[in-house]
Amino acid sequence: MFNRTRCLQIAAAVASISLLAGCGLFADDGDAAAKRITVGTMSAPSTLDPAAAWDGSWELYRNVYQTLLAFPTGSTKPQPDAAQNCEFTDAANTAYRCTLRKGLKFSDGEVLDAKAVKHSLDRIRTINHKSGPAGLFNSLDKIEAPDALTVVFHLKTPDATFPYVLGSPAASLVAPKEYPANKVRQDNKVIGSGPYVLTSYTEGGEAVLGRNESYTGFANRQNDGVTIRYFADSKKMIAALKGKEIDATYRGLSAAEIKDLQTPASHAQGVQVVENVGAEIRYLVFNPSDPQVNKPAVRQAIAQVIDRGAIVSKVYQGTAEPLYSMVPKGVVGHKTPFYDIYGNPDVAKAKKILTTAGITQKVELTFWYTTDRYGASTADEFTEIKRQLEESELFKINLRGQPWKTFQEGYQNGQYPVFGRGWFPDFPDPDNFIAPFVGKENAVGTPYEPAKIQTELLPKSRREGDRSAGVREFEEAQQIFAQDVRLLPLWQGKLYVGAREDIAGAERALDPQTAMQMWELRRKTSW
Repeated sequence: MFNRTRCLQIAAAVASISLLAGCGLFADDGDAAAKRITVGTMSAPSTLDPAAAWDGSWELYRNVYQTLLAFPTGSTKPQPDAAQNCEFTDAANTAYRCTLRKGLKFSDGEVLDAKAVKHSLDRIRTINHKSGPAGLFNSLDKIEAPDALTVVFHLKTPDATFPYVLGSPAASLVAPKEYPANKVRQDNKVIGSGPYVLTSYTEGGEAVLGRNESYTGFANRQNDGVTIRYFADSKKMIAALKGKEIDATYRGLSAAEIKDLQTPASHAQGVQVVENVGAEIRYLVFNPSDPQVNKPAVRQAIAQVIDRGAIVSKVYQGTAEPLYSMVPKGVVGHKTPFYDIYGNPDVAKAKKILTTAGITQKVELTFWYTTDRYGASTADEFTEIKRQLEESELFKINLRGQPWKTFQEGYQNGQYPVFGRGWFPDFPDPDNFIAPFVGKENAVGTPYEPAKIQTELLPKSRREGDRSAGVREFEEAQQIFAQDVRLLPLWQGKLYVGAREDIAGAERALDPQTAMQMWELRRKTSW
């Protein structure tokens, strides 16, 4: 999940989800509609402290923490939340000032003022947790709090996308007395100022959210509270949905499960499906510390063999589409450099790439994937990748799967030569599909420092308030990615929400970070 601007149509697409089944006319009854909602997901938080997570934990953060700016449903730019207003104060886009709403408080009664904002964001950079979002704040030099309601951000370089960072859960605001300035909080509790308070939490089990009565912000809560149940097995999650144990489910559904939920039989069981055109992508990461992976010819040969169409058709059954760039379709500047360079899968070309580099023996590699983060289809996907590469007779592939926490520690410590990751945008700007993956400390834990991207293309694009004006820079960056093959994009997915037919609001519940805004869900009184 870096982030940056956008006046992109995809943001509207993210907000305007189409309801495929189970719709009906209804009249709201206040008491019935406000009842507690139970949502199932496979995105269990890796930590409850925002300073230490840049992953699916954001789903919970969006609902219990507040940010200066946020993305109300349908918005294409960040709008005020804890802030009353924010703006750049110079033409160079290096000074950004926010004025806070008056009377803000955290859920424990502590005042949320400019000093609290400074504390919240300074600690992210001070702690600099290897799994945290500090990389999103690379352009930030210092923060000033000249008075109780004013926060001024001074940037090292022009960065027109900085407001979008502040609108993401990376910039979650925390109570200074409860969150140390130099270490991560470990007690599995939350003190925030978001729409909900965390009333109880069981790691790997559930998070129980109640209304935060002191909340002041844009969210219009449609329910009295939400219980989020965490599943490690998508089959059990679907069974819970059909068995009326949960009201909605999101993240981790396999293609077969999505297809099943769309059938008349599932509809007869009271289940509906919401489909969203999303910017979720999946890709392989190559770690050059491995002696085989360090050879460009090995990476390029894999890119030449991989058949994305077969992965999509066999494993994902039309719920995804082939992706030939890290910048997905629908985002400004999207191109297809991996197709332009490598074309269709071709074993003969791959063999020539290897032999030209003096590689004549089978290349043996181990591919790693997470078993419980992206759904049951992940294992099938890697089995298909193994089949393709070994069928070429150029590779011998070993597969290893690990639960997310173990997997995350492994790739961050540089243990895996090749591994699979998913990416859900901080917001759908092309910068967010380029910048997070470059630099000595990047989102995938394998240093990658293409000089032209870092020193020329990204800085130039960030001077443009109109994001479409930076298209040429992003196109060139995509070309460099394809030539280096340090990352190999595989597919771009759609987003699906399964829900009981008495649940309304699912079509409004996903924000541009594809996190579920639980406050949009409500119970119908008739349908």
